[in-house]
Amino acid sequence: MTTRTDAIDRKQIAAHVAPVVIVALAGVAVRTPLAARYPFAALLLFLWVVADTLMLSLLARSAGRPAWPAVLAVLAGASVTVWLGAPPAMRAALVQTPVLAGVMVAVVLMHVAWATARAGRVAGRKGLRARERWVSAASELFPPALVRLAVAELSVIHMALFRWGGPADVPADARAFSYHRHLTPMCAALLILSGIEIAVYHLLIGHWSRTAAIVMFVLSDVGFVYLVGLIKSFRFRPVLLSPEGVRVRAGLLIDQLVPFDAIVAVDAGLTGEEVRDATTLNAALLAWPNVMLRLDRPLPRRSWLRRGSFTRVAFRLDDPAPFVRLLAWRLGQRPG
Repeated sequence: MTTRTDAIDRKQIAAHVAPVVIVALAGVAVRTPLAARYPFAALLLFLWVVADTLMLSLLARSAGRPAWPAVLAVLAGASVTVWLGAPPAMRAALVQTPVLAGVMVAVVLMHVAWATARAGRVAGRKGLRARERWVSAASELFPPALVRLAVAELSVIHMALFRWGGPADVPADARAFSYHRHLTPMCAALLILSGIEIAVYHLLIGHWSRTAAIVMFVLSDVGFVYLVGLIKSFRFRPVLLSPEGVRVRAGLLIDQLVPFDAIVAVDAGLTGEEVRDATTLNAALLAWPNVMLRLDRPLPRRSWLRRGSFTRVAFRLDDPAPFVRLLAWRLGQRPG
């Protein structure tokens, strides 16, 4: 089961990463002297490579035959990519070929019209939160992975710059358990060190190169904002006991739902071998976990850093006793 899941995950990763690499290499190839000598032929080859690569990626990511709106979106994305990635000589060759340019423009307009109609229906759908509706609507117009990335980026920036108080993100039907108190001293030290690092970059590198100092200062500021957002997310995103199960969260880094029917035991007796085992999802940050959930089956792990499955979940709470009591009671209420 684990081997099959790992193979599927590798296939999905390849389907997302390989197109970026191939299109980037094609963009480099069309900037060679040979491509500049034959711009129209290079344009056709570039368009074929981009469209073929994106279509193969779509087929690899689809469980069955892809729907025609997805195919249309791929062709529109290939047209936009070619226009943006082509050098000036190839763009001029495209403008001088009205039939090809007209087909590409027509494909893009068809996708925009169809996606806009679908986005309007999704945005007006009842039963979903406003954020979910707008994310779904935007995913009709743009690649869903790009939309999710943009939402994640905006969430970090909003949390870092605009959320300085108020309650944590806890649904009305859930019970929250905090884990941020033991992280506070270490997080404060990280912020102080980051501030010192920004000052050093600005003062020392500025004597060598003003441009390099500005670049490093901007990068350090962006990193500082992300660090502030991450640290604040520890308080705003606690571990939840919801009607569906235990939602193990570690700020913006981990958000994993563990259903009640998969939990066979909860205890505070942890061994180092179990915590370090590859089948354990360790959600404790900069500390030793004090709660472990033992599962009766592997659950898929979804993370940018690591994929696979886990049969145990370890994490740390500021006060684990109420959580253990409430979860043990909840597990005892399951129908036999």
